[in-house]
Amino acid sequence: MNLLTDKVALITGASRGIGREIALAMAREGCAIAFTYLHSAESAQCLCNEIEQLGVPCQCYQSNAADFAQAHDIVNRVQSQFGHIDILVNNAGITQDGLLLRMSEQQWDEVLQTNLKSAFNFIHAVAPVMMRQRSGSIVSMSSVVGLHGNAGQANYAASKAGIVALTQSTAQELGSRGIRANAIAPGFIATDMTNRLSEDTLKQFVQRISLRRAGQAKEVAQVAVFLASDMSSYISGQVIQVDGAMQ
Repeated sequence: MNLLTDKVALITGASRGIGREIALAMAREGCAIAFTYLHSAESAQCLCNEIEQLGVPCQCYQSNAADFAQAHDIVNRVQSQFGHIDILVNNAGITQDGLLLRMSEQQWDEVLQTNLKSAFNFIHAVAPVMMRQRSGSIVSMSSVVGLHGNAGQANYAASKAGIVALTQSTAQELGSRGIRANAIAPGFIATDMTNRLSEDTLKQFVQRISLRRAGQAKEVAQVAVFLASDMSSYISGQVIQVDGAMQ
């Protein structure tokens, strides 16, 4: 359909999982891709090669998204190489689960820094670029855990709830400049991380989902493409749950 032809997307944490599927889905719609990764250099280069085989430019950058200065440096480099940035996808994230009273300060800080501060860093860096263009779409990854909480994930839930508030505030502040900001809240999505769960645990999760199956990363990616494209031109400040009616 070429929904994103001539556009440039910057995606954080895209070397695997949902971020990888978002990069591929946008590339298939004609979008040039720039993405960051922290550790997985081999996976990042494989993804870059795969995207280039689709006939669109791609560049990967090793960077710590939680570092304010590095985020600004990446945006400057992408702007210099591609000429413009039309889409920002804040996807970088980690989990360090544990019961609240057993959670260390380090566990709390690292999750909030990686999941929430990284989104602020990149929005702060890319906003002036999009303001000059008077257009842009910012898509940030939240979670159903950020909407409802979850025992053993207080740090992760707080970071993803923060993404919702950050998204809504960004939409209000930047809307007059033609910039939209939305969030996606995935539910139980089949990834490398969930594949390590026991069969009994998987069954318990699936029983909570009205569609009676785990979601696929590509199903989240399709929503990201929609929010990045002109098909959602009057949608801003929203959170779209992709959870199969999880209860």
